[in-house]
Amino acid sequence: MNRAKKQTFWLLLSVLLPNYAEHVRKIKEPSRPWKFAFISDTQGDNRERGRKSCINDRVLRAIAKDVLKEAPAFVLVGGDPGIGKSTLMLQMTIEMASQPAGHKVLYVSGEESERQIKMRASRLNPTDSRKFPEDLYLVTETNLDIIYQHVEAVKPQLLIIDSIQTVYLPQINSSAGSVTQLRECSSRLRELAKSSGIAVFVIGHVTKEGVIAGPRVLEHIVDTVLYLEGDRYQAFRLLRSVKNRFGATSEVGVFEMREKGMIEVPNPSEAFLAERMVNAPGSAIVVTMEGTRPLLVELQGLTTPTQFGNARRTPNGVDFNRLLLVAAVLTRRLGIPLGEQDIFINVVGGMKIDEPAADLAIAAAIASSMKDVPIRADAVLLGEIGLSGELRWVSQLEARLREAAKLGFKAAIVPRRVRRGEPWPQGIQIIEARSVREALQAALKSPDK
Repeated sequence: MNRAKKQTFWLLLSVLLPNYAEHVRKIKEPSRPWKFAFISDTQGDNRERGRKSCINDRVLRAIAKDVLKEAPAFVLVGGDPGIGKSTLMLQMTIEMASQPAGHKVLYVSGEESERQIKMRASRLNPTDSRKFPEDLYLVTETNLDIIYQHVEAVKPQLLIIDSIQTVYLPQINSSAGSVTQLRECSSRLRELAKSSGIAVFVIGHVTKEGVIAGPRVLEHIVDTVLYLEGDRYQAFRLLRSVKNRFGATSEVGVFEMREKGMIEVPNPSEAFLAERMVNAPGSAIVVTMEGTRPLLVELQGLTTPTQFGNARRTPNGVDFNRLLLVAAVLTRRLGIPLGEQDIFINVVGGMKIDEPAADLAIAAAIASSMKDVPIRADAVLLGEIGLSGELRWVSQLEARLREAAKLGFKAAIVPRRVRRGEPWPQGIQIIEARSVREALQAALKSPDK
């Protein structure tokens, strides 16, 4: 095919394909909102009865309490594929429509069929797989103009769009998920929320970098941005608020993904430490802050002689640059020969720690594995490490220590306090250290013990 024929071919495609797509949209069977109870589910009769609710008031507080009080609101929920965004939203809609003063809910899906959603809802329904709230509606539609018609007919107080990347406006000559479609559809949904008083939740896809797919203006348009995080191969999930016009952004919810859906973890620290092997070399406990909630997690370190030319540094759950910094300080200031050692760091449970308060725990785990000496099993380690080998203060230290004492830890190795502040919590021994060397001497057990 020569150049002239190629240009003619692509010109014809540009003219014919939009008309063809519009023709397919016209012959498509019109969508209609259905009550969940009226949607057929071939597997619904075999579901067990009398199950406890998998989602409770904490989820409602974390997601919908402030939003529904301050309605109209526009909320964006993002997360990796398969992390549980649709499951969490479906659980929330069932719970909200089941309240005594129930809210009428319209769930719009552009990714799954009605039967697929009904089968998943039957598994998540806390009372009876064949009984759903009367005020819970479902429609499968991607045309935003038709979605507007369904909203006018149903008049819901809560609207769920799953997902924003599948919704399109027929007046715009571009495919769903494009930058133009995302910007215009989100603007229309925002106007719907503000003008009608409906709380609108939209689910958004994320890129491989972990940010919401589409233009950055999407996050500026909405009132609240929630991220559902976690390792898809682990059970625990964190629901984190990164923007909230109606409240604080410092709160986080911890959930566990099970067959019956998302279940709140009332004591996340205890869950993260449940399978800990006590007195194992390379195992350290750190108290990290997720918003205003202190969490105790196990941090494991392993060193092994390198089999290649350059030693590897492999972190899982901690920042790569922080690991390089800690390893350099241990080598230079403490004389621990790590130049020919591969270093592996892992945060148990799929957690991710970004704050520098875990520096001391990382250093202790590396030194413990290198010397094959366990760390005190009843101690937690907190502190930021400087390039001179000094320990620096971390924020909200008293709250971290109270959480450690509540879980039965007897000692805490922390940076030396340079100015007077709140008194130390009762029930836990505080060991203050000025440098990493002092902290490791207090943390590592003597070989003869």
